[in-house]
Amino acid sequence: MPSRDFSLHGAIDLGARQAAARKQQERRAQGGGAPAPAAAAPGGPYVLDVTDETFNTEVVERSQSVPVLVDFWAEWCGPCKQLGPILEKLATEAAGKWILAKVDIDANPQLGAYMQQMGVRGIPFVAAVVAGQLLPFLNGAAPEPQVRQAIDQLFDALRKEGILPDAPEGEQPAPGAEAPAADPVYGEAEDALQRGDLDSAKVAFERILAADPRDGQARQGLALVELSLRVRSLDAERVLQEAAEKPGDVQAQINASDVEMVSGRIDEAFDRLVGAVRRGAGDDRDAARKHLLSLFELLPPDDPRIGKARRGLQSALF
Repeated sequence: MPSRDFSLHGAIDLGARQAAARKQQERRAQGGGAPAPAAAAPGGPYVLDVTDETFNTEVVERSQSVPVLVDFWAEWCGPCKQLGPILEKLATEAAGKWILAKVDIDANPQLGAYMQQMGVRGIPFVAAVVAGQLLPFLNGAAPEPQVRQAIDQLFDALRKEGILPDAPEGEQPAPGAEAPAADPVYGEAEDALQRGDLDSAKVAFERILAADPRDGQARQGLALVELSLRVRSLDAERVLQEAAEKPGDVQAQINASDVEMVSGRIDEAFDRLVGAVRRGAGDDRDAARKHLLSLFELLPPDDPRIGKARRGLQSALF
């Protein structure tokens, strides 16, 4: 959920952390060791995997010359896997105007603990680091249009504060040209998500799809909201236990697949429903099939896990 307050007043100064990191690096250098360089992430040269050891160099120092968005994520986090590819795509499009640094909080406990010290209790969480100042930016997943709009608003605000230079001459819009207006209903969905009002967000996404059924981002947003609505009252441990005890209960398998999706166990969720289709008959079989198809909406259409699950579904049906 994008934050609307992008002022750097009250932002967190990373100078103390930077100094501590330098001392740690000096101690390691004296001992013959050296921090490992940041690894390039699959997103290309504008996306980096950052660790406890490389955060100072690759984020804090780099932020003096270019803004860095830091994506705190974990392998088990389903929404992280929705937001991460969107951020990587936008970083690649930006082509160096800003850099995306990805932090696996499970593999980097110091940064995970630092995130908690900032008062952040959930992921995905994205912070903007500019000129050594850390600014909380996004908390939670959102469809691409909202993320894109939030990033544009962030950099517009930073330019107004004199933190970033104005856009180069060649990037100014042509005389008389106007940027396309954002769909106000997307704004309603964003506001509802910020309030934690999932029901209103669902209504807003449904309105967008009523006007344009081909809007893939709205479909993805609606699927994410509907999943959140389904699992908010479920006891994950109990649901998984019930599914193990009742393999022929299709509703138990559907509930368990939702819990697995939220926890990032996507292949397991898909395999579970393919198995339910294979074992089931009549309405039960159709319910498992339809639920599997609805879960596909949570991922980009070219995700290889969807292709694998479709092949499994076809085999189970025929």
